Formats: sequence, structure tokens, C-alpha cells
Amino acid sequence: MRQAGRYMPAYRKLRQRHSILDLCHHPELAAAVTLQPVERLGVDAAILFADILLPFEPLRLGLSFAAGEGPRIARPIEAVADVERLPSFNLEAELGYVFEAVRLARRALPADVPLIGFAGAPFTLASYAIEGGASRTFTKTKRFMYQAPDTWHLLLTKLAELVGGFLAGQARAGAQALQLFDSWVGCLSPEDYRTYVQPHSRRALQLAGAAGVPVIHFGTGTATFLEDFAAAGGDVISVDWRIPLDGAWTRIDGKAIQGNLEPAALLAPAAERDRQVRDILKRAGGRPGHIFNLGHGILPETDVAAVRAVVDLVHDA
Repeated sequence: MRQAGRYMPAYRKLRQRHSILDLCHHPELAAAVTLQPVERLGVDAAILFADILLPFEPLRLGLSFAAGEGPRIARPIEAVADVERLPSFNLEAELGYVFEAVRLARRALPADVPLIGFAGAPFTLASYAIEGGASRTFTKTKRFMYQAPDTWHLLLTKLAELVGGFLAGQARAGAQALQLFDSWVGCLSPEDYRTYVQPHSRRALQLAGAAGVPVIHFGTGTATFLEDFAAAGGDVISVDWRIPLDGAWTRIDGKAIQGNLEPAALLAPAAERDRQVRDILKRAGGRPGHIFNLGHGILPETDVAAVRAVVDLVHDA
């Protein structure tokens, strides 16, 4: 999860010269960052370096990143007119640099290290677009959802078609698996997820899956509606640390599972960190279909050596 980032010295060195968007816009740089964790950590797969909000640029929403504050959306979605004026665009023309990064990374990776492409899920993208950035309460998002349900569904329909096609394009460029990120979906009640989100996630996953590669459906805070989340689609369901892995696995209808180490465990003393890793492996029980991973992204404060130690422990288990 978020393999490359501020916890890695090689990444920080690049960031001294390039903004996040610069790294994403230049395929050779994005490919180089994609390879950093593979070379340093020995992980079994590479995750493409990009950002889930890149589609906001051709959508003309005014994407930027403020130092220390995360993404900002200059023209947030506030009314039906804002949704209706969202432009259609050619994925290859507007986001072709991402596809080129996929091609470059795939050529540079060892043959036995698969490349995972990714995109943001419709709900998470909508929340950023409506809130104008990150949020703790998602008040604007939920108000929009409740007060203008028809417009809400129109927005998520547009986003589902966009991200589904974007993921499929990454597969055609060489990604051997895909991951749909619904980072903020855990803020919803089970009923709201089923009513306002699940159909659109299902559509995006169907479009991605049509590319013929495995698809991972990632979310956080999904324990209260995990069955519905899994029913939306995906070959692999990713779970966070708020639910035991074995308990989650019984609820996802035979799908493979990804997870679920608490990212902060990488900050713990080695004995505690390793205990938590072994507990997850014990719960998996050697059953085929488990992808060991964090429940969310690596924290910036993390020591690279701690990540490498976990990779080695899992490999040796």
C-alpha cells in the first residue's frame, strides 16, 4: 500500500526537485519511483506511482497540492450545473502519461514481479471533488448525497465510467493487476453504501475486470458492511486492521483477501511488530488467496528497515 513515499530517502531526494504532479506527469520519473520499493524492500509486486486525483485535471476541477496540506480542488462540485458541465475527454490524450509510466515500469521490472495499476473509486473521488480536498466529517459530501440524490447518481455514474476505463487502459498498457481505492467509503452507513455507492463501484469494477486481469477492491472502515462491499465486485477484497483477517475472510463469499497490518505497527518495537505480523499469518493459516499487506498506506514516519523486516518475515514464514 502506497509503497513509494515520504518514508523512503530515495523518494524524498526526488521530491526536493519535483512536485508530486511533476513526478506523475513525467512517465520516466513515475516509473523510477515505482521501482524504488521493489529494489529496496524486496516486495512481490510493484504498485504504480500515480495519484488517484489525476483525472481531476482533465475534468477541469483545478487540482493542486499544498505543501503539508494535501490536495486542493479550486473548483469543487457544489450544484447540478457543476456536474453537468464536467467534460468528456479522451483517456489516452489526457492521461496517456500514466499509461506510458505503466509501459516503462513494466519493461524495467523483473519478469517475475507483477505491476499493479490503480485508480480512485467513484465515492472517494466524489468526496474530494465536493469537499474541495480531504475531510474528517464529509459533511458537504453527505449533504449533497441526501439533498440532491439524482445529481449525486449522475456524478458517480460519470466517475464510474471514467475510472473503469482508466483502469482498463492501465491493463492494456501492461499492468497485470488493478486496484480500485475507496479510501473514504468507511464514513458511510451500510444502508447509504448500498443505496448511494455500491451500484457505481460495481460498474467501475466491471469495466476494469473486462480487461482480463485480477482486480483488488480496497476500502477502509468497511467492517460494518463488508458483505455489501465484497458484493460490489473485485477478485480480491482488501480489509483494514479494524477487523480480524480470519473473521473478514468468512464474510467475503470465497474471494481472495488482502491485508491487514495496522500501518502504525511498523512504528512499534520489533517484538510487537513481528507479533502482529505472525498473528495475521496465523489467521490466514496458509490458505491460498491471502495477499499480506498493510490495511492502508505506509506512514511517513516509518523506518525503511522496519518495512524490509516485515517483508522478510512474511517471506520466511
